[in-house]
Parts: sequence; structure tokens; C-alpha cells
Amino acid sequence: MRRVESLSAQDGCHQLRLSDGGVLTSRTVIIATGAAYRRLCVPALEDLQGRGVFYGAAVSEAPAMRGRTVFVAGGGNSAGQAALHLAKWARQVTILVRASSLAASMSDYLIREIGAAPNIDVRYRVQVADGTGTNYLQSLVLQDTVSGARRSVPADALFVLIGARPRTDWLGQAVARDRWGFILTGPDLPVGSRWPPGRPPLPLETSLPGVFAAGDVRRGSVTRVASAVGEGAATLPLVHRYLARPPARRRPAAPPASTPAARTQAAA
Repeated sequence: MRRVESLSAQDGCHQLRLSDGGVLTSRTVIIATGAAYRRLCVPALEDLQGRGVFYGAAVSEAPAMRGRTVFVAGGGNSAGQAALHLAKWARQVTILVRASSLAASMSDYLIREIGAAPNIDVRYRVQVADGTGTNYLQSLVLQDTVSGARRSVPADALFVLIGARPRTDWLGQAVARDRWGFILTGPDLPVGSRWPPGRPPLPLETSLPGVFAAGDVRRGSVTRVASAVGEGAATLPLVHRYLARPPARRRPAAPPASTPAARTQAAA
């Protein structure tokens, strides 16, 4: 029932400050706070979440789309895979892409498969601006990203896959992150990172020695449940390797001054 609000390093250990004011101290930390789907932030559609509007969930909801008109918002691999899966049941699947092409955001094999699917259409330079529905989604308002023109289209379901936002805001500058907030680990760490001499960072280790990241919170994650679980398991032996090293020791304090000359030298 508490959350971590900050991470800092001190005397070879890490301190996690909690929301209730408490502080936990540890030699190692594993960050596995995951990521959340980015939202459309359209009030009318937020009210219909789970009733025709879904963030992800294409695999579980696909059989219920039999014979329906379905839209997928997003231009990445996750959106392409969702569209292909939904097309097995839906009458028509339309992918809504803000960009003018899929080439920069989707794998070639997915683009080819989408192009060959008879019931998948792709609309470029378009975004979801609004929608209607009482108990369930009934229509979407699509907006041209160039002209700003809007038009309403009937829709039975909308699957939103427009990326994810990692839960790393609480980290501040404690560890290196990319411009989207995902934690950099291992070989992805920037050149010139402060690092103890004599050893490279371990594969899932962050820019802060002894702090590891696993799952969707990490840059380069495959964003699949199986891979996230696997990374969590793979982190444990790395933690043991780190703990096998002697802990950093504090610099010994100077002995107390016992003579006037010694007190004068210590003060200087």
C-alpha cells in the first residue's frame, strides 16, 4: 500500500524513499514497474472503455468481433499484429495511422501481410478525435491530420495501440533513460557514463551500479508477458553476481585529535 517516490545512492547502498516517509536501504534494486498504454484522452471514448473501446486486449476480445466493423489506432508492430489477429473474425478491420506511411514504424513482413489481407484497410494521416455511443461504441469521429477535416464513421470497436509510457517519472535523474523515459541498461548505456573502473555493466544493469531493470520499463524490451517474466528471472543471477563482489567501504574516519598540534593539523 506504499509507492516508491525516489531512488538515491549513498555509501555503496541504495535508498528508496516511500510515500509514507519511510526509507528502505539495499545494496541492490530491481526496477520492474512496467509501462502503461498511452491514452487517446478523448472523454467520450474513455467513458466507453471496455464497451467497444479497448487498450490492447486484441487477443482476448477478437472472437467477440465476429462479423463486426473494427478500427485499430496505431502504426507500430503491436497495432499490425492486432489487426491481423482481429481480421480472422471481424468483417472489416481499418488501421488508423497518423503518419503518411508505415515504413518507419512497422516491420516489412507485417506491412506485406496487411496488404495481402482482403478485409484490412489502412488510412493514413488520420486520428481519432471523438466518438459516440450509449451502452456501447457506435461511431468514431476521424480527423485528417493535414486539413483538420472531420467525418463520422460507424464503428463496433476500437483497439488503441499507440505506444506505452514507462512508469519511471519517480526516478528523476537517478538512472539514465531515453527520451521516452525507458531505462537504459547494459550495452545501451550512453558512452561516458560514470561507471566503476575494471568491469562493464551487467546486461540488465542500469547506469547506477547495483540497480537493475526488467520488463517493459526497460528500453529494448520485447513488450510481451513471457519476455518480461524471463527478464525478471534472468536478473536474479545478475544480482547474485553483483552481491558476490565486496561491498563498497566507507573511507575510514580520521582518529580524534589528542594534542594541540594534532588538533591544529586536523582543523587545517
